[in-house]
Amino acid sequence: MPSTTPTAHRPRTAVAMSPEAAAAVLGPEPLAALAEVCDPAPLPVLADFTTGRARAVLADTELLVTGWGCPPLDGAVLDAAPRLRAVVHTAGTVRGHITEACWERGIEVSSAAAANALPVAEYTVAMILLSGKRVLERARSYRAARRRDSALDTSSEVGNYGRTVGILSASLIGRRVIELLRPYDLPVLLHDPYVAAAEAAALGVRQVGLDELFSQSDVVSVHTPLLPATHGLVSRELLGAMRPDGVLINTSRGPVVDQEALIDVLRQHRIRAVLDVTDPDILPPGHPLWECENALITPHLAGSQGNEWRRLADLAIGEVRRWAAGDGFAHPVHHERLAFLA
Repeated sequence: MPSTTPTAHRPRTAVAMSPEAAAAVLGPEPLAALAEVCDPAPLPVLADFTTGRARAVLADTELLVTGWGCPPLDGAVLDAAPRLRAVVHTAGTVRGHITEACWERGIEVSSAAAANALPVAEYTVAMILLSGKRVLERARSYRAARRRDSALDTSSEVGNYGRTVGILSASLIGRRVIELLRPYDLPVLLHDPYVAAAEAAALGVRQVGLDELFSQSDVVSVHTPLLPATHGLVSRELLGAMRPDGVLINTSRGPVVDQEALIDVLRQHRIRAVLDVTDPDILPPGHPLWECENALITPHLAGSQGNEWRRLADLAIGEVRRWAAGDGFAHPVHHERLAFLA
């Protein structure tokens, strides 16, 4: 008797991103895994939707796998892709290529933001712990002195027992940081106007106002998306209210912080900073932040890099598999939530 078990649909799929992004994220193994669950269009990837080849591919594409460098999916592109029903993004934000036309046509959208949140959260937790032990400063002093002081002479301000960590925004990354901090003896405060007290309690944190977050935390970690309302949110007043020797960590977006005010506070040696993002994102060689020894500036490396790109590909392939089987996305992007997402 023949089986009546339904088989998964193999959607006609195209990959749209820059060739560099495809080479980094979708190597031979991910591409082979993708081909097991869909009917992929031949390579090369689509990086320009205006070419004759791109229009021919789009004509029968049901699902797009997108990534960094994907051009906007505007009305004209969607007119050339009448069968397109879903987009699976192999990176975080979809703001650069998902347009209003996509939502108007009911196209389903998924993002690998959850996979990209993990390395950012790991970086953040590492920097919280390293800053508590003052590792970088003490290593620099040790290298210069070539001798070690007695551990019993260590200041009581050094260490990670009972330090208060303030999380600015219970975003996808902010929540992951809270989760990763649970094993440590670090009380966690949260400011997020969209999180109710009951939800904050369920997260194991105490919800506080913005002023209290900065004045009562030893470390403040910024995870709010850059929106018109959050531009310059970390103001001169908030930075001035931080505890002496407090640490500001920013893995969100540079313009969320009033950078001129931050430079002034750093020059006073009142606080320290860990900045994986700045404004502009690549500081010019003569920028005054480079001269602030109490600021650790890293080149926007907290997000997925190297072998972590495979996590993005694995999540995206899983989403394609679910969609093809009719199970829907596990990581959908909802239009009504887009205004609050990074």
